[in-house]
Amino acid sequence: MKRTIFAIVLLAAGAYVYAQNANAGDPDPEAIGTEEARQEIKEISVDKFEHEGYWTSFMSSDSGYATTRLFEGSPRDKEPIEDESDQNIPDKFVLGTRIDFLHRGHTSFVLRPNRPIPIEGITKTISVWAVGRNFNHSLTVLIEDFFGKPYELYMGKLNFQGWKQIRVAVPPQTEDGTSGIVQRNYHYNNQLGIKIRGFRIDVDPMEALGSYYIYLDDLRAVTDLFAENNRDEDDMRDDW
Repeated sequence: MKRTIFAIVLLAAGAYVYAQNANAGDPDPEAIGTEEARQEIKEISVDKFEHEGYWTSFMSSDSGYATTRLFEGSPRDKEPIEDESDQNIPDKFVLGTRIDFLHRGHTSFVLRPNRPIPIEGITKTISVWAVGRNFNHSLTVLIEDFFGKPYELYMGKLNFQGWKQIRVAVPPQTEDGTSGIVQRNYHYNNQLGIKIRGFRIDVDPMEALGSYYIYLDDLRAVTDLFAENNRDEDDMRDDW
């Protein structure tokens, strides 16, 4: 009998502790949906590579020569962004780069726009369509954060045939907003986001021979536009 009573007491105590822990972890009812309500996630086009001479390529003259120009074409499986379907935005060309290697070795080449390209809102992911010609070279996107600090995000290998959309997530900044890839600062609510500084292709030394061709199209981002669409119109701008 004593053992039965002792077991019941233990079960009751365990249930009480479980209930206390469960209640302690319950979210504030007023906070449910707050995070979702403060986000406006949307895919946007950053650059469709439609302007001749806007992108240029660079490579060490000791390793080879780089040539970049536009070509007519488009990935067959690329789906248009819904909001752009009726805006008649030009989408005729792709960006092509040819590399002529002088010798094998560890090297890389860079594709850069004439100036860094800003992305609206708080960027979640960056994507680009690429033709990699099934080489073991690697693609990295070059960005700068809110304070102009440069970062590199590895996008993946180019060892595939035909067009493929490559995507990379942008790591969030720390809660205090002072480290990581900072996209906004509480002092400046009218400025936020990152900028695209270009792409770097790191060459596999065993395949650094002859000529190499790479094509890019439709640089996009998935971004949170809540802050962009809810700016204080009575505020002053610090862009002078």
